[in-house]
Amino acid sequence: MVRIMFTCELKPDAVEEDRALLKEVYAELESRCPAGMRYDTFLADDGVTLVSFVELEGGPEAMHDLPAFQRYRSTLEARCVREPSMAVLSELGSYASP
Repeated sequence: MVRIMFTCELKPDAVEEDRALLKEVYAELESRCPAGMRYDTFLADDGVTLVSFVELEGGPEAMHDLPAFQRYRSTLEARCVREPSMAVLSELGSYASP
C-alpha cells in the first residue's frame, strides 16, 4: 500500500474555487468507487492550508484515471501561494479506538 500526503497553501481568493473542484473529485470517486483507494482532504484552521492523504493499494496511477482529479491537479499550482508538496509516508504506528 502506498500512502501519500499532499500539502499546499491556497491563495485566499482561490479557496472557493478549490472547494468546487474538490467536490467534483469526490463526486467522481463516489460514482466510480475505485477499489483499494482512500482519499481524505482537510482544510487547516488558517483557512488556506490544504492537506490531503491518499492510500492506494496499487500506485498513484489510479488517480490519473480520474478526469475530475486531472482537472483539479492541472490548475492546482495556479491556486497556490507556492508549489504544493508531496511526500510518500511510511507508517510507524497507528491506533483507532474500539
